[in-house]
Amino acid sequence: MKKALALILALVMCLSLSAVAFADGETGSVYYLNFKPEADEAWQALAAAYTEETGVPVTVVTAASNTYEETLMSEISKSNPPTLFQVNGPVGLANWKDYCLDLADADITGELTSQDFALSEDGAVYGIGYVIESYGIIVNKTLLEQAGYTIDDIQSFDDLKKVAEDITARKDELGFAAFSSAGMDASSDWRFKTHLANLPIYFEYQDKGISSTDAIEGTYLDNYKNIFDLYINNSTCDPAELSGKTGDDSRNEFLAGEAVFFQNGSWEYTNLTADGAFTDDDLAMIPIYIGVGDEANQGLCTGCENYWCVNAEADEADIQATLDFLYWLVTSETGTSALANDMGFVIPFKGAVESPNVFVKQDSEMTAAGKTPVSWNFTTMPSEQWKNDLGSALTAYAAGTGDWDAVVSAFVDGWATEYQLANG
Repeated sequence: MKKALALILALVMCLSLSAVAFADGETGSVYYLNFKPEADEAWQALAAAYTEETGVPVTVVTAASNTYEETLMSEISKSNPPTLFQVNGPVGLANWKDYCLDLADADITGELTSQDFALSEDGAVYGIGYVIESYGIIVNKTLLEQAGYTIDDIQSFDDLKKVAEDITARKDELGFAAFSSAGMDASSDWRFKTHLANLPIYFEYQDKGISSTDAIEGTYLDNYKNIFDLYINNSTCDPAELSGKTGDDSRNEFLAGEAVFFQNGSWEYTNLTADGAFTDDDLAMIPIYIGVGDEANQGLCTGCENYWCVNAEADEADIQATLDFLYWLVTSETGTSALANDMGFVIPFKGAVESPNVFVKQDSEMTAAGKTPVSWNFTTMPSEQWKNDLGSALTAYAAGTGDWDAVVSAFVDGWATEYQLANG
């Protein structure tokens, strides 16, 4: 009896000590500031699964669309800051390098399929690319066929223009528009001030054989204008209304069958197929053609801008807990399956599960057929302010309160100004 009592007392004491250690943070915990609103639900479920499996608390907070930098700036200064956050490439790293733990010897770094996905500088690894994504123009193939066309009819900007303008001419008869709204509010404007703006940057870089610049020339800004004009003049709404249109508006219009085309990326797959809204047979993604280069052999815009960084300023126990969580994410069946199936991610790690995402499969098919993916050069945009100024100029242009010269100025003059501010 005494032995049993002693055993119980010992167990109670052990639990009490564990509780104290937990309270002191010595057991470690994880706080992930998530960049992707569309993946929030999946991240919450994955965090709960890890806690159930290991007992380690994982908190996931998701920043609202287009507010990540501001949210990170606010959260990083708190008493319990994120232990895991992200930067969007070399420009983003410049703002946060002092907070980034060197991951050169971390277990997760050894799981990368290529060190090209490690964000490195001076021999240190400050970020780990965690998802390869593609974006382009998502197509409702059923509506396109109702309009009398197929994917094979769109192989260039001229083809896209012909189809879009024909749909607009017959909009009342068909009952749908060519493009969903090019919303220019904060939840949507990144599609145009960042992703669409990548195209003229990409082609200028290709011409010059460079991968970054301190002064963009804007060689292909007429082409940028042409594709943006096509979007806003063949849309579900009047261009003047775009400043108030959201990302949800654009997606919901597409889901409701109000538009054939929807510029977005592979990350939208889950949203579009949830609850049987669309099947894989209904959907395709085509390149964003702007009338430049070998369009017959152009692929989707494919790359990585999402790099995990571990907060070097966090408590030591939390740092270790975060490193363990990251390794589990990319090696465990639970983690890799969730990243592939629930989030639709293609991850650059040895234990990756093949994604069921039809847009990912189409990107692979295009690449296998010899089409050249358009690289993600928007990671070299000089600052968030540059993007915001460009977005404001685009919004004013669409509304008719500004002209295209202001867009060009924001693009070219703004680039030189912001580069100098960022780099001295």
